[in-house]
This record gives sequence, structure tokens and C-alpha cells, in this order.
Amino acid sequence: MTTPLERLRALCLALPEATEKISHGEPTWFVRKTFATFADHHHDDRLAFWCAAPPGAQEELVASAPGRFFRPPYVGGRGWVGVYLDVPDVDWDEIGELVVDAYRTVAPKRLVALLDA
Repeated sequence: MTTPLERLRALCLALPEATEKISHGEPTWFVRKTFATFADHHHDDRLAFWCAAPPGAQEELVASAPGRFFRPPYVGGRGWVGVYLDVPDVDWDEIGELVVDAYRTVAPKRLVALLDA
């Protein structure tokens, strides 16, 4: 059985030129800039990840499902969204879509074009 970190890592590293480094003590994924970071009980007792999001997405997601989504510390003011990974029935298809949206939000246009090709 794969762990949430392993599943998240696979989603992030499947994207063009994505890399992983430890940042602030957590696995973090970059495409020139950070697009997602794992949060293993980083600021509370919850397992989650934080990711960049298109304008307005954070508010929409948190309002629609506050038990699954939250405004993360530090980066929440920039529109990032937090996603709990310790809830029952984690929707990994939805998480995959959020990861791609995060990537699209920060990746250079040349790399976003690769996703659309």
C-alpha cells in the first residue's frame, strides 16, 4: 500500500521538469518556483499538503468543503489552498487535478504548453 506522501510525490513528479527538495523540513515540489508542499503535521496535528491555486479557488474550495480544504499558514494569503490527507475516502483524482492546477499556476508558459499538447 502506498502512503499519501508517495501518492502525492508521484503526481507532482509526473509533471514536466518538476523537482523535489526538502524545504522547511518537508518534501516540496518545484517547477522553477514552489507549486506544492507536503505538511506532515507541520503546524497542527493533521496530515495535509499545500498548493498554489488559481485566483478565487481557495475561497471556493474552503467554502464548499471546510472539512477537506483550508487556508494554510504563510502562503494562504497568496491564494494557496491546504488539502487534508487524513480524511476518509481521499479523492486522489481530485488531488491530481489540484496538483496540475498548482503546477499551471506557477510553471513557465512553455511547460504549461507541454501539458496541453
